[in-house]
Amino acid sequence: MTTLPVRGAGVRDLDLPLPPARMPPLRRLRPLKRWRYVAVYAPELMLCVGNARVAGVPQRWWAVALPDGRLFEGRRSPPISLSLGSGRAVEVVSEHGGSYIWTRKQAGVFVSGSVGLPDGTYRFEGEYGFVDESAGYHARHTAWRWSAGVGVARDGRSVAWNLVSGVHDAPVASERTVWVDGVPSEVPPVPFAADLSAVGDLRFSEWSAREDHTNLLVMRSDYRQPFGSFSGSLPGGLELESGYGVMEWHDVRW
Repeated sequence: MTTLPVRGAGVRDLDLPLPPARMPPLRRLRPLKRWRYVAVYAPELMLCVGNARVAGVPQRWWAVALPDGRLFEGRRSPPISLSLGSGRAVEVVSEHGGSYIWTRKQAGVFVSGSVGLPDGTYRFEGEYGFVDESAGYHARHTAWRWSAGVGVARDGRSVAWNLVSGVHDAPVASERTVWVDGVPSEVPPVPFAADLSAVGDLRFSEWSAREDHTNLLVMRSDYRQPFGSFSGSLPGGLELESGYGVMEWHDVRW
């Protein structure tokens, strides 16, 4: 296999099948996992919509979190209307479990839309969007901690971030990224608190959390993704005026 990881334009020079091209359903006895996660991290509400296939089995979900702690979620067609722009993406391919995994992240993307909830319709518009497209042949046992969010720095610049430990987390050519006024830069590794209360110098205050604990014959998954607000400083020392997003812990055998 080509020496991995690779980040940036060099990803497209790899002799590997990568999205949007078709990827084989099986490689070195590992099944393909593929997903697209779209989120809105705004002060007045946060939401996510996901679409995944694990070994060919489809999974879909949506969730809406409000600052007062209410959480709405489901698996069928969501009550969400969403128009999504585009931003400067970060693309990475890494070795994993003897094969390879791929991801493409965008953050601080302009979004507009609405959410229909039992107490009325909520509307949003701004550079609150986050997009995670991932695929690959992950190890049988995979575990990660992850944080994504958007906000404003004390100096008035728009910021967004994608921080991770467990996948695509090499010292260099990782998916760890901070966007400042839409320009992405890779950042060094940062530690996650075991209870997801902090990552590096970013402190996290939880609104509510999505959780799933599944134990099937061929798959076990323990998952927690809280929505909330952030304070403190991003990797590199840029101090937040405000920030909104998620933390995540996922431990899975698939």
